[in-house]
Amino acid sequence: MSLLQSIIMGLVQGLTEFLPVSSSGHLVLANNLLGMQPDTGILFEVMLHLGTLVSIIIVYNKDIYKMVIEFFVMSRDILKGKGALLKSNPYRVMLVMVLMATIPTGLIGVLFNDLFEQAFSSTQVVSVMLLVTGTLLYIANKLENGVKGPARIRVSDAIVIGLFQGFAITPGISRSGSTIFAGLMRGFSRELATRFSFIMSIPAILGAAVMEFSNYSGAAITSGQLAVMLAGMAVAAVAGTIAIKFLIGLLNKGRLHYFSYYCWIVGLTGLIAGLIIR
Repeated sequence: MSLLQSIIMGLVQGLTEFLPVSSSGHLVLANNLLGMQPDTGILFEVMLHLGTLVSIIIVYNKDIYKMVIEFFVMSRDILKGKGALLKSNPYRVMLVMVLMATIPTGLIGVLFNDLFEQAFSSTQVVSVMLLVTGTLLYIANKLENGVKGPARIRVSDAIVIGLFQGFAITPGISRSGSTIFAGLMRGFSRELATRFSFIMSIPAILGAAVMEFSNYSGAAITSGQLAVMLAGMAVAAVAGTIAIKFLIGLLNKGRLHYFSYYCWIVGLTGLIAGLIIR
C-alpha cells in the first residue's frame, strides 16, 4: 500500500464514518456493481477505526473527560453503598445511558451477525436501506427541536437509541443518521441527539476494532509500512473531526435533508444498476 492510498483510505474512512450516508452501504455497492475489492489489511482497518475514535475525543473532549471522572466517582459511591445517584450529575447520567445503549447494540450484533453478513452480498438490500436512511434523515430534519437535556435521559431512551444503532449494522443504514433520528424522536434537543449519537459510538468503534484485531495474524510489518498506516490513521482523525463539525452545523441549521437527497439518489441508482447488470 502506497502513502497516497493510505491517505485516500483515511480520508474516506473519516468522512463516511460520521456523515449519515452509510459507509458500509457504499462499500457494498462498489464491490458488487464495480467489482472493486479493496484489501487494506486488518491491522490498517483497526488503525483507521482508532483514527475516527480520536475524532470523537477531539470534538467532545470536555464531555468525555467529565464522564471519565464521573465513572471513578460513581464507582467510589457504589463501593460506599451510596448507589449510582444518577440525578446528581448530568455527565453521570450520560455515562450510564451510553453504557445502557451499548447493551441492545451488542446483543443485536451477536444474535443477528450472520443475517447482517448476508446483506453485504445483496445490492438490492443495500439500495433499499439507503432509501430508508434518506427517509429517516428527511423526517429527522422536520422534527421540532426537543427539550431534553443530559440529566433527563431515561433508560427507555437509551435502549431505543441503542436498538437503532444495532440495526445500523445493516449496510445502507447510517449509524449516525439513525441514532440522531432516534434521539430526536425521543425528545432530545438537536445538540444532545448529536452529542449522544457520537459519544455512544465510542464503545461500538472500540468493539469493532477489537473484533477485527482478533483476526490479525500478527504478520511482521516494516517501519516504513507502519509510517504509511499511521499517516492514514492521522488523516482519518482529521477528516473525521471535520465531518462531525460539518454535520453538527448542518443539523443546527435544519439542513439534514441534503443527505436525504443524496441517499435517495444513490439508493435508486443502485436498484436500477442492479437490475441492468442482472
